[in-house]
Amino acid sequence: MALKDIIGQQKAIGMLVGAMQRNRVANAYLFAGESGIGKKTAAVNFAKALNCLTNAAADGVLPSGDHAAHQAVIELSHDACDACESCRKIDSGTHPDVLFISPEDRQVRIDEIRKIDEALSFRPFEGSQKIVIVDNAEAMNISAANAFLKTLEEPPPDSVIILVSSKPDYLPDTIRSRCSTITFVSLSLSSCKKIIAEKVAEENLELVARLSMGNPGAAIVRDMLEEREWFLKLLKSMLKAEKDSWASREEMERWCELILILLRDIAVVKITGEPSRLINIDQLDYILELGNSHDVSVIIYCYMEIDTIRRSLHYNRNKSLTWNYIASLLRKELGLWHA
Repeated sequence: MALKDIIGQQKAIGMLVGAMQRNRVANAYLFAGESGIGKKTAAVNFAKALNCLTNAAADGVLPSGDHAAHQAVIELSHDACDACESCRKIDSGTHPDVLFISPEDRQVRIDEIRKIDEALSFRPFEGSQKIVIVDNAEAMNISAANAFLKTLEEPPPDSVIILVSSKPDYLPDTIRSRCSTITFVSLSLSSCKKIIAEKVAEENLELVARLSMGNPGAAIVRDMLEEREWFLKLLKSMLKAEKDSWASREEMERWCELILILLRDIAVVKITGEPSRLINIDQLDYILELGNSHDVSVIIYCYMEIDTIRRSLHYNRNKSLTWNYIASLLRKELGLWHA
């Protein structure tokens, strides 16, 4: 894969290619956007393009009088060939000039930042750039973030640091302000279907693409239909006043995301009356039943309350209290005593 093969992120990719064309590649980037939309893939392929051994051969060979040929050479010279030794090594994670950092136990610690400093202290060994890719960069703890700030303030020459984050607001302002931000957007339904087509049965393709909410990466690594069944089962348990069934904070976060989607569908069908706009499009009858006797303002209130809870879960909220509060909210405001 190369930058040109990334689906649905034309603006973001265009900015990266443009920076290479103008020889204005920044020392530090923040690739920001929802999870599962291609940020890390773009980071890897940007690293490949910067260090590709083949594309340099196209530089300076610009045919005159043929705009299409001219543009083709420009694109070739600022993207990865995906075939040279450098491209293959970066794909396999073995390139000596490209360092990948990711959280361990949900944190990026100061030891990882020291690895970055050590790696960047040497000149490129094989490629033209030393490149560091930090996935889930928002997981840096305070000590790591403070140490990393020093690296950003005095970036070594011939180096590019790429922070990949689905929650960029969790990063300190001092770090974000020193990075060139490239924003990645959620993908269209058609783009999602194109990406997941080989991974999902054809009869489920439309529904799974909708459930992915523009994040096809999620549909590739998770069973979206099985996940929704899990969500509905827990919703029924909650409304029957059964004991909380979340096994982890990650489950709490995902369940809250799914109830927000359901509430969104209830509001959308009440406002527009158009089932084609639903995410849970196969659950139309159930959605109509849930929202039949409630004002849209009440649905929006519940949505906002649960969204506030979801955003605060990284503070390790008590599982049982959170479960009971959401159950009480749904019963009181929406009159949901069964699901």
